Amino acid sequence: MSNGDTILDPKINTKPRLERPKLYKVLLVNDDYTPREFVVLVLKAVFGMAEETSYRVMMTAHKMGTCVVVICARDIAETKAKEATDLAKEAGFPLLFQTEPEE
Repeated sequence: MSNGDTILDPKINTKPRLERPKLYKVLLVNDDYTPREFVVLVLKAVFGMAEETSYRVMMTAHKMGTCVVVICARDIAETKAKEATDLAKEAGFPLLFQTEPEE
């Protein structure tokens, strides 16, 4: 390096990789006591579904036992499930919404 050359080391810029948040499913669990009209009402009010969509989700849960309502971030899924379940409890129905990790 006697001839005046300058050696530059390359700078490595590393950005921390952010992982995408894990997604969670909100499940509608069928029961034999909650009226269908009330289930449709809850799906429309809490999840913002259209009449036809909420009816199809309710019927799928009725026939299959459970149905996925929405897939979203954990905190949103838990909040929506709790809000919908609490709404049913206030009305005196055993309607249940659960959350579980999406695989």
